[in-house]
Amino acid sequence: MLALAFAGQGFQEKGMGADVFGHYPGLVQLASDILGYDLAELCRDDPDDLLTRTEYTQPAMFVVNALRQFERIRREDPPAAFYLGHSLGEYNALLAAGVLDFETGLRLVRKRGELMAAASGGGMTAVLGVTVPELLEMLHADGVDGVDLAGFNTDTQTVISGTLPVLEAAHRSLEQRRIRFSALRVSGPFHSRYMEPARAEFARYLSGFRFAEPQQPVIANVTGLPYESGTVAELLAEQLVRPVRWTDSIRHLLALDPQVEFSEIGGESLVRMARTIRKRSGTDAEQSHHPEVSRGHVPV
Repeated sequence: MLALAFAGQGFQEKGMGADVFGHYPGLVQLASDILGYDLAELCRDDPDDLLTRTEYTQPAMFVVNALRQFERIRREDPPAAFYLGHSLGEYNALLAAGVLDFETGLRLVRKRGELMAAASGGGMTAVLGVTVPELLEMLHADGVDGVDLAGFNTDTQTVISGTLPVLEAAHRSLEQRRIRFSALRVSGPFHSRYMEPARAEFARYLSGFRFAEPQQPVIANVTGLPYESGTVAELLAEQLVRPVRWTDSIRHLLALDPQVEFSEIGGESLVRMARTIRKRSGTDAEQSHHPEVSRGHVPV
């Protein structure tokens, strides 16, 4: 069984898409028309570091992921039995499963990126080497309140979200306890309660679209389980305020088939995280090296 994963924000880089833009000039032009700027030029030249800005990153990543998935189809690569994506990557998973088309997906991620870019006064941090219960116990003991769990990447890699004062307090707690962490380069406290205004506006926007039933199962970030009928709009809105349950998603697939093969479009970190989750059993320690963090690559 093949599970195909799509990377999200955090894996953008100058020059991305050069391998596929020339094969799909019509779709690249359509994307540029919808976005109001030259997408290929943005990815090729990254003027003024625009690819670091959420409102530009998300549409660009969606388009590049989509075209690379179309290349898989053109090459007649083995079809996937399941699709999943990390945060933004979930939109590519839904596209691959036929739930939405390219134009709809692009319009959705453009709006999503704009709403998330408008969030300010907060951020996100990846915490390494401790389990969620251990992390929560430490923060509680040190009087750190207001932190939300934004992503469960592996058993011992958790992303937290909060306002800047809250995260500063969390960082002090972690430093004192010599716990490794990495502040992420994002503009706001994504996947947390603080995104509720964005969730409400995005839910209204989503109500103007209709979605097909998936041709293959898609694992939802919010639940860690396959989408149920009629839940696409609800779960995509909820994704803004709920954690990415990546660990649960991988465990669900492993429960269906312990030998499931994971492949990834848009990076390598999701497959590495899946490998870590597969290898971890009982109280065995997770791999000590986190290459996706050391390069500043943590999906959000």
